[in-house]
Amino acid sequence: MKDFMMIFLGPSYEELGLSPEQMQERMGKWFAWSEKMGRAGYLKGGNALVPVSKRVTGPDRVVSDGPFVEAKEMIGGYYIVSAESADAVVKIAEDFPDYDLDGAVEIREVIVFEQ
Repeated sequence: MKDFMMIFLGPSYEELGLSPEQMQERMGKWFAWSEKMGRAGYLKGGNALVPVSKRVTGPDRVVSDGPFVEAKEMIGGYYIVSAESADAVVKIAEDFPDYDLDGAVEIREVIVFEQ
């Protein structure tokens, strides 16, 4: 088995203007999906991320506050899952809760360096 990061991209719920009831319903879908992956033995961990951030760039280490104009999609969070292949993770991502909000899942294999 290999580890993969599932990176969740899309608009923020606040940006979409979801009501508190809609947010509660949406979070229920996330919890159900997480529990399903946990029961199947795929989910190793993950977290949601706050939308505002800082960026440090260049040799002078210029610090900028987000959100960043050049960003087309917000990274809302990530999961680390264990699976045989990236194609297996695509299958795991089939019921990602935010596809209906034009959300996306980026899948990347985690590289483990030998020491």
